[in-house]
Amino acid sequence: MSRASILGTLLPGFDGPVLPEWVAALLREGLAGVCLFGENVVSPRQLRELTDAIREANPDALIAIDEEGGDVTRLFYDRGAPYPGNAVLGRLDDEAATAAVAEAVGAALAAVGVNLDFAPDVDINSNPLNPVIGVRSFGDAPELVARHSAAWVRGLQSQGVAASIKHFPGHGDTAQDSHLALPTVDVSPAELRARELMPFAAAVEAGALTVMTSHILLPQLDPSGPATFSATLLQGVLRGELGFEGVVVSDALDMAGASGTIGIPAAAVRALGAGCDLLCIGTKNTGAQLEEILRAVEEALAAGELAEARVEDAAQRVRELGARVRVPSPTAARDSIGFGGGLGAAEVAAAFRVEDGVADAAAAAPGPWVVVRLDAEANAAVGVVPWDPFAPAPAQRDGWRELPVVSLSETTDARARDELTRRIPEEACVLVIGRDNARRPWVVELIDAVRERHEVVVTVDMGWPGEPSGYAQVATFGASALVGEALLGVLAGWGVLS
Repeated sequence: MSRASILGTLLPGFDGPVLPEWVAALLREGLAGVCLFGENVVSPRQLRELTDAIREANPDALIAIDEEGGDVTRLFYDRGAPYPGNAVLGRLDDEAATAAVAEAVGAALAAVGVNLDFAPDVDINSNPLNPVIGVRSFGDAPELVARHSAAWVRGLQSQGVAASIKHFPGHGDTAQDSHLALPTVDVSPAELRARELMPFAAAVEAGALTVMTSHILLPQLDPSGPATFSATLLQGVLRGELGFEGVVVSDALDMAGASGTIGIPAAAVRALGAGCDLLCIGTKNTGAQLEEILRAVEEALAAGELAEARVEDAAQRVRELGARVRVPSPTAARDSIGFGGGLGAAEVAAAFRVEDGVADAAAAAPGPWVVVRLDAEANAAVGVVPWDPFAPAPAQRDGWRELPVVSLSETTDARARDELTRRIPEEACVLVIGRDNARRPWVVELIDAVRERHEVVVTVDMGWPGEPSGYAQVATFGASALVGEALLGVLAGWGVLS
């Protein structure tokens, strides 16, 4: 088997905003493409120049990115996305609005030369304590998630950018992050078909060109390993039952759920054998890593552990996708890209959940207000994107910046956290803002302590609110830049910013 065929199944990442020579050389040999991350993006102009360089080396290259249009963003990694995110769209429940947002995302990606988007996330967030899905999901109802998943696919692909529905066969009912461990979803085949598979079926029917696998174990369907390594799930369920004929993409193989115990080269062999066509390797990969993977696949082929026909089939599917979503010849690089989507801050605020009486209590509070910002570490999929209203803000947000802010994080010593909150004047009204408050014990403990000292305390959760709801009296279901702007509008209406 040719080296080019194996390369045609690999999708590495790399460090920095400029195409490394080792990647360019492999692209000329037949490398399928690259996956871009936040560290690869400086500006729209730079990104278009980068994608033009990639395509100069391989005109049919797949240039992939995680742009979910919400908390997970790469185009707007330095400031947060100007879109509402899936959970907000699900709560608005307007399929036309969902399609319009996805269309705007697709137009922005096409403008910078990206032709494969690892989105939408079609997982059903059935576990409110899920540490990795949460607001990336359209909701916790299968039928709603299915409708909006299909609308997002149609909107994105109308712009010539391939969608990748994820994380097959469903990552919503997990309590662990597959970046860090191998989660288990112990459901029966009947439960899987009735719930998790419904959005995937709808998105496949809508024409999704790729499906991304998940590194989760479903012991009642295949106890031998994660879905990424399961022919039962990929060949039997995805291709057999759902009739998917496009490209199957692995989630990043550098994640612990895939390679934590066997290493990336062995994970690549197992993923190909199970039915993955395009292997997302991870971020900041090196030429040496790619050579190790190539050797592992070549050795597996020579030993008969991996069939040549399976690798050739994978490479052919990837080639056909690359030709189908080929970006036009280089155009003038842009300094900015339009946002669009049609949803403004007021429309987004309509998706917020506000407990009864909170607005009246906040409006009647005498002040002065003090903000306690709880900067809990985001999961690896989100990364270190600024989350509004604490991101760099335009001039109209000056009123917000005038409020006293006490910033605390998970890494702040517990004694220091207590000391800082005790310094807040007793007569102050306190606005506590965090993400996923109820599932973080240190946040629950801190909010309880603040309530003991202050008469007026309003809690805001910019993640997926859990129970009890007292830690999310205002739930925004996202922390994108647009959601942050909407939150500021609500708070201004209550007089908190005045």
